[in-house]
Parts: sequence; C-alpha cells; structure tokens
Amino acid sequence: MIATQTAAGILALILGGLVYFQVVAVWHVFVLAFLLGLVNAVDMPARQSFVVEMVGGDDIANAVALNSAVFNGARIVGPAVAGILINVVGTSLCFGLNGLSYGAVVIGLLAMRDSELRPAARLAMPRSLEAIRDNLGEGLRYVWHTPIVLLAISVIGFISTFGMNFNVVLPVMAANVLKVGSDGFGLLFTAMGAGALVSALAVATFQRPRVRVLLGGGVVLGVAELVLASTTNYSIALVAVFFCGAGAIAATASANSLVQVTVPGPLRGRVMSVYTTVFSGSTPIGNGLTGGVGGLWGTPAALVMNGAITLGAEAVAAVAVLRGFVPKLSTGAGPTGTAGAAGATGNAYAGGGVPAARSNE
Repeated sequence: MIATQTAAGILALILGGLVYFQVVAVWHVFVLAFLLGLVNAVDMPARQSFVVEMVGGDDIANAVALNSAVFNGARIVGPAVAGILINVVGTSLCFGLNGLSYGAVVIGLLAMRDSELRPAARLAMPRSLEAIRDNLGEGLRYVWHTPIVLLAISVIGFISTFGMNFNVVLPVMAANVLKVGSDGFGLLFTAMGAGALVSALAVATFQRPRVRVLLGGGVVLGVAELVLASTTNYSIALVAVFFCGAGAIAATASANSLVQVTVPGPLRGRVMSVYTTVFSGSTPIGNGLTGGVGGLWGTPAALVMNGAITLGAEAVAAVAVLRGFVPKLSTGAGPTGTAGAAGATGNAYAGGGVPAARSNE
C-alpha cells in the first residue's frame, strides 16, 4: 500500500506538471489513467483486505461503514473546495496538491505499529505462473462454493453495472430534463453524497453486517432511480438522488463487510480481488450501456432500465435467501485467521465454504 499510494501520488504530480507547463495532451491523460488503473488493481484488494487486520473481525462492519462515511463526507466537501481552488490558484496546482496529499497517507501507513495489527495466516508466495493460476483459481472456487460470498458479490455486480452510473446520468439529467445549471448539478451530487453519508453512519451502528441491509439498500436504490426517471421536478429529483446515495452505500458497505467477515484470512486477498474486480470493473461496462440507452431513448429510459434490473437482481437474491440457498452468516473463522490451516490446504470452501461458528443475520 505504501508503494501504490506513492505511485498514485507521483501520477497526480505528473499530470499537474503537464498542465502547469501547458504541454498536456489527451493521450497523456489516457496513459496516466491507464497507469492509475494498474495501481488501483493492486491497491484496492490490498487495502480492502488490510481493514480487518487493523480493526479485527468484531468491528469490521463498523470500520467499512465509517470508511464509507468519511469517503462520502469528502465527496460533499471536496468538489466545493476544488471549485474554489480552481478559481483561486488554477487547475495545475490542484493536481499538485492532490499528488502531495498522498504523502499524508504514506506517513500514516509508516506510523502504524505492526505489533498492534491482527495479521491473518499467510500462504506461501507463488513463484511460478502455475502457482499464481492455482492461487487465483482457489479464490474463485471459494467464491463459487460459498453462498453468502457469491450472493454479496453477485448483487454488487448488478448494482455496480446498472445502479451506480450517476456520473453518466446526472449531468445529462440536470441539463436536459431538470433544466438546471451547474449550481443545480452540483447540488444534486451534494444531495447524493449527503444520503450516502447518512446511510454509512447508520450502517456503522450495526455490530455485524446484515443480509437484509444488503438487499434493502439495493431495493431503495432501484426504487429511487425509477422515481428519478419519472420526474421533471427539481425538488423531487433532489430527494430521489438522496435515496440513491443512501441505498447504494447501504448495499456496498454491507456486501464488503459480509465478504470480509466470511472469508478465511489466507484467502481474503484473493477473494477481495474478485470483489473489487466485480465492483470496479463492472462500472465502465454499465457506463457504456447507460450512455448508449440514454443516447438512443433518453436519460429517463436509461434510469428505468437501471432501476428495474437492480430491483430484479434484488428480488432473485431475496428468493435465494428465503428458500435457504444462502445459509445464515458465520463469522467465527474468517476474520480472525483461525481458518488459516483450512485455507492453506485448499479446503476453506469445503462443505459450502462457511466455517461453522456463531451465526447471525
């Protein structure tokens, strides 16, 4: 994480320098974005897996939700601060400040006391392509054979692909449907961030992640998108995007926590790689689909499609839970690393993949 955060900061500084010297071109942005994607591909699974090592299994749901709260609080404040700074000091310095801000993260990581962490049991580092393939395959098999993990990742896949395309929908919605300017557009994003912040704080009060919050959050998101699709009233749209943000964070924070408390320590990095690939990798696909449908039939049609598919995915998931295809969550072994031996021998997903221990909803 120290290496990835340093690399991300350097990329931001490079972009700032290109802008400052007025030599930036579109291909520069493409290359830097591609490199940042490579950095994130390493950083996100490592960072997600590291959360439970900092706080332990008992507090993972609260930690994930509080992280979402901080993130979405920054989404509310950040754009306003950036807008002011762009007018005062210019775009290049904003990129430069962004790059330097990664230094605070690196300093924080270096200041951590290793003795106070809760590391999980580790598997041997793969030394060949065959070993890497086997490790990746073991993570995928664990997901496939563990109903609660498969449910969480599948639901998040549909929500990320169809439900969370606000960066594509809201600008067009603000300009062409609601007929509001840049200030109105900014307020829409602020309302969404406020909903996400409220939801994250509410989820943080739960001692354990809950399947019903995962499913309920997706339902709220789907219904809110259908409401947004059906209105031209700006006030109603603000309320709808508020609940879009609330539903999205309730679902994603719950899914993240469910996966982390279920997966044995040695497998957590690989399974979180699957999770982050589905979560982040499906969004560009959904953006293309949403943009295509919006371009052909209008933004409301794209919202109806996204909301309906999100609700359909939640309905299928709810039926799976009600019919007992997904057992109650077991949290005894995964986060604390006591299932390390099972993970190391390849049997962590045997018998459904959920180690028997105390269970809750």
